[in-house]
Amino acid sequence: MSQGRRPEQGIRSFVAVELPESMIPGIMEAQKGLTLQGVRMVKPELVHITLKFLGDVALAQLGAVKEALGRVRAEPFVARISGLGAFPCRSVRVIWLGAEGDFSPLHRGVDDALSPLGFPREKGFRPHATLGRVGRPNPETSAILSERMSQMRLELGEFTVDRFLLKKSTLTPGGPIYEDLAEYPL
Repeated sequence: MSQGRRPEQGIRSFVAVELPESMIPGIMEAQKGLTLQGVRMVKPELVHITLKFLGDVALAQLGAVKEALGRVRAEPFVARISGLGAFPCRSVRVIWLGAEGDFSPLHRGVDDALSPLGFPREKGFRPHATLGRVGRPNPETSAILSERMSQMRLELGEFTVDRFLLKKSTLTPGGPIYEDLAEYPL
């Protein structure tokens, strides 16, 4: 009896910029104002800016991904976390914190490094940090969230983006667990 080979399981991965710990109290305060049935908030210490979601990366390809990201060149820059928004506006699925700053060179460098490995380039990158997700979007929830967001003034401040990370995401019933796979200084 021959044993069939199971397909190789990939590592769910993404490239991100972490927010400083000093912003966690402000994140918690914003989430408190947006808590609503059907809205799942991201754990405040896990809120980050995703530069590129890679999906499942085969173990055999992980070394090449790490090596490619090590070739990304960008200068450190100052970013500001300010304001709230949602995707899409009419039927909110994602609530986000605005991220301002010159993320373009870093994002372009990540895209340039990974596209030869088969990762598609992203169009229309808008830096943001996901605050929460709506499980079942509906007009009522969207209207309540839009109203609450319009009344909130959020200014978490500035920080220097001087590194980015390759992270592993393990999905669990209690929310995702993130693990750093590699860190890249700018």
